[in-house]
Amino acid sequence: MDKSDRHLTVCLDMRGCPNRCRHCWLGDLPNRKIEEGYDEFVVESFKRHFPNLTFYSWLREPDYCPDYKQRWIKDNALSPVKPERFELASFYKIARDEEYVNWLKKVGTKKVQLTFFGLERTTDDFIGRKGAYKELLKATKALQGHGIEPRWQIFLYQTNKQEAVALLDIARKMGVKDIFVHEGSCDGNNRKLYDIRIDKNGIPEPLSPYYLNYPALLSEKECIAKLKDDETPYVPHNEADITLYITSDLNVYFNFTNPSPAWRIGNIEADGIDLIAEKALNEDILALRIAKTIPMKELVRRYGDANSDKVFSLDDYKMYLLNNYLNERE
Repeated sequence: MDKSDRHLTVCLDMRGCPNRCRHCWLGDLPNRKIEEGYDEFVVESFKRHFPNLTFYSWLREPDYCPDYKQRWIKDNALSPVKPERFELASFYKIARDEEYVNWLKKVGTKKVQLTFFGLERTTDDFIGRKGAYKELLKATKALQGHGIEPRWQIFLYQTNKQEAVALLDIARKMGVKDIFVHEGSCDGNNRKLYDIRIDKNGIPEPLSPYYLNYPALLSEKECIAKLKDDETPYVPHNEADITLYITSDLNVYFNFTNPSPAWRIGNIEADGIDLIAEKALNEDILALRIAKTIPMKELVRRYGDANSDKVFSLDDYKMYLLNNYLNERE
């Protein structure tokens, strides 16, 4: 293929993640350590096709490696278009390494997002690690002590909604001002939690000022009302930028939804990066070919629950329906 002038972001899961979150839209990816030097091979191979490339050596927990300082320098050196810090950092490392917070400040971090699922037992259970809740509180104080603003993200379900309200009071006492609440997408591990997904009429009133896009919230039955006569298919599409996720087993996916066989672009060892780059540019994968064959109204008919008050954004609901169809075909 010829070189493309489109911007490509490549995220390589080099060190894995210390958590096993029940909400993670990426699912339970394998934690395998990718050998040093493989990052250079991946970047140089993709750069043959996408000169405007940004590289990240993490996919889930950022900076989850002993040499995070050197790793950030190397990610920058490998990237013709420099990587960004965003609002993401490793709360696991914040709770264990005071120098890490100093370093976050030095590299220009203004804000760090921390994710809660309720109070101690519930948050520990959702993150999959005892002590995670206390680490989040410790990380909050450490960030504040270094002039970095903590941003609390609260995932809301039918089972934790009163604990979510209690978190607001804890946040106020700790001086946390940036808080947002939402239900999350419905793919990956969060798809397994469909049965406890928050109902639109079940959102506690104190949470509504903090709820993400609250005025635009839809229940499942409201999504169905909008889509039941829709004869167009739902086909996710990259715009100017393309983002690729490479798992530690070297499978490659778009960032559209959770990794699964139908969404796999290819495997670096089995297929080679040249072929993967071409398929990524042309969006030539099984899931998208199948998606073009079925209209939304048929997906709604097969998989929608017109009696459900569970909350969705419209695009998340479309992806939920499409993944039901793909999983059934598998």
